[in-house]
Amino acid sequence: MAKRTFSMLESFLIFLLVVMTAITVALLSLLFITSGTIENNKDSGIHGFSTTQGSMATQSSPVTLIPDPPFPNNFSGYYIGVGRADCTGQVADIALMGYGKSGQNARGLLTRLYSRAFIVAEPDGSSRMAFITIEIGMVSQRLRLEVLNRLKSKYGSLYRRDNVILSGTHTHSAPAGFFQYTLFVLASEGFSNRTFEYMVSGIVKSIEMAHTNMKPGKIFINKGNVAGVQINRSPFSYLKNPPSERARYSSNTDKEMVVLKMVNLNGEDLGLVSWFAIHPVSMNNTNHLVNSDNVGYAAYLLEQEKNRGHLPGQGPFVAGFASSNLGDVSPNILGPHCVNTGESCDNPNSTCPIGGSSMCIAHGPGHDMLDSTQIIGRMIYQKAKELYTSASQEVSGPVAAAHQWVNMTDVTVQVNATHAVKTCKPALGYSFAAGTIDGVSGLNFTQGTTEGDPFWDTIRDQLLGRPSEEIKECHKPKPILLHTGELTKPHPWHPDIVDVQIITIGSLAIAAIPGEFTTMSGRRLREAVKTEFASYGIRNMTVVISGLCNVYSHYITTYEEYQAQRYEAASTIYGPHTLSAYIQLFRALAKAIATDTVANMSSGPEPPFFKQLIAPFILNIVDRTPIGKHFGDVLQPPRPKYRVGEVAAVTFVGANPKNSAENQTHVTFLTVEKYEDSTATWKIMYNDASWETKFYWHKGLLGRSNATIEWHIPDTAQPGIYRIRYFGHNRKQDQLLKPAVILPFEGTSSAFEVVTTY
Repeated sequence: MAKRTFSMLESFLIFLLVVMTAITVALLSLLFITSGTIENNKDSGIHGFSTTQGSMATQSSPVTLIPDPPFPNNFSGYYIGVGRADCTGQVADIALMGYGKSGQNARGLLTRLYSRAFIVAEPDGSSRMAFITIEIGMVSQRLRLEVLNRLKSKYGSLYRRDNVILSGTHTHSAPAGFFQYTLFVLASEGFSNRTFEYMVSGIVKSIEMAHTNMKPGKIFINKGNVAGVQINRSPFSYLKNPPSERARYSSNTDKEMVVLKMVNLNGEDLGLVSWFAIHPVSMNNTNHLVNSDNVGYAAYLLEQEKNRGHLPGQGPFVAGFASSNLGDVSPNILGPHCVNTGESCDNPNSTCPIGGSSMCIAHGPGHDMLDSTQIIGRMIYQKAKELYTSASQEVSGPVAAAHQWVNMTDVTVQVNATHAVKTCKPALGYSFAAGTIDGVSGLNFTQGTTEGDPFWDTIRDQLLGRPSEEIKECHKPKPILLHTGELTKPHPWHPDIVDVQIITIGSLAIAAIPGEFTTMSGRRLREAVKTEFASYGIRNMTVVISGLCNVYSHYITTYEEYQAQRYEAASTIYGPHTLSAYIQLFRALAKAIATDTVANMSSGPEPPFFKQLIAPFILNIVDRTPIGKHFGDVLQPPRPKYRVGEVAAVTFVGANPKNSAENQTHVTFLTVEKYEDSTATWKIMYNDASWETKFYWHKGLLGRSNATIEWHIPDTAQPGIYRIRYFGHNRKQDQLLKPAVILPFEGTSSAFEVVTTY
């Protein structure tokens, strides 16, 4: 491959960017390295953590045990509880997590984000599990440890590291800022205790709701293929897998959706959990509105249908659309094309003749990214609804769980009787910096790179030090861009210790994986776990891959895909034998469950919990209004009349929305209300969890800002008189040395009419 070339201006700008980043890291290293910044748990209960961020802290609360509701156990089925709670966090002045694109910060809200919890317990209460699917990019180790800590404070040993799975949906439009490892903290532009607390509280609340709502019920399972919503975004990597293996499958993506239907003993709906492999990246890296993407739209549609009469985010029925082995699966089904010429760029390096890799982008089926999101989400919803409605195979049998912490940098895999291989310290390859066809980086990197570049190697060596020969040899053929496993300041850049976990409910096994498995990686793991159970007499197990669980460790490709060194392989941080190591570890978990020897398993080395982290790059400032105005005043009123299909918009004097993540006296940024003549009152018809509304925040100078609320009036809107209301919080500080206070405010538009035709 020809070496890449840079213009003098491009080289200077890139060099300046890297130097600025390095200076930031160096300065923060001096500020945050202390002798007591790591706190290891001393038992499997995970207690005694504290989180410190400047003057803000989260301390372990005294243990207040909450007992189970009393239930009879003379029935066939399970106790089932479902719960849903808001976990949105900041919607401004914070990076969005997923694309890693500089400048892609949150500037408002399209939809709220929710944590959805599902608890299943045996009738006698002897064993239970909790599966929580969360509308965030991924679950961080710090997030999981803090959630487990708070669950122990409330419930004692009822909910533990082995029987609780936290899984991220992997939306790329959720806030960042909730990580503890340095690479992710830098990508997040600092650690946001405000968002971390909001997410932790929402996750715990959803579990509390599910616990409180537990009732006797039954679970049914169903499976079916979803057509027309996915493509493999690294097909040339997939082709590296053995032909005999590929011949066993009809597609280079997993099209099967697995659905659990949960009902009470009267057959009344309680909830749904589905697992399906698709990247929630229909909303691309030009988006600035927090939202749950395609799978979130599917959940919204099903919950709105089942919870008629309730606003979004409310109602008893809970629908969880969980992630699976989505590593190489894209919803942008029109495939990659050169945006400057329109020609296909579906080639091994995803490059265009003019403009290179930065011009090669895949698009979804809609006329814009929101339309694509809703098209893909609706198709997922329709299949889930179909499978839910027709589900008739009842799940029965015991609930069991097995979990280990594993040092993934030092796993030996016995390939055969004479040959063993090992995993590596974490490292990212060159193609990691290229991005994918779902979101290119914009830098001059190319997927499929198997040789280093002297330009970047020199910059890395000067700023971060040279990678060791050991790590370079271990990761071959990956050319190492960042040797994160050898970078430890101000904290380690990547995790060494990860969770591996299996929970079984009768004949269903949920394999909780700490990253993004590719299609074939997921197939191999499922097959290995199923075979392991069968070898101990437990046949016909349904094994589902639950993605982005418990701690994030990037991607996991097959050994063969690793050789191609596209984005997913370059992001397989523990080296070419990562998948083999996971298969070995998950087989051991399956064996322990099958042979009832879980109690004999070692819990493994406990992960760290870092107390002092890099502060957010964006500082808090006092909110101010224009002279003669107040917060919530209308700057641009709505028109007197709108027709369905049009957009009603109002602009208010605003304040920074991140204040509302700190002071949650308002549960929404907006409402659209209809005047009811019969009662002479205003009825809320839509809120900020509705996909028909958008909340934009426009940041000005010196603490001034505006907020624009849009209501995209659907065809189903009832004719009548409406108004739009805005709810916010402003940061106020009367004196320089006094602490700021956060105060709620409201704004209301003038009334306007909605008609079907003019």
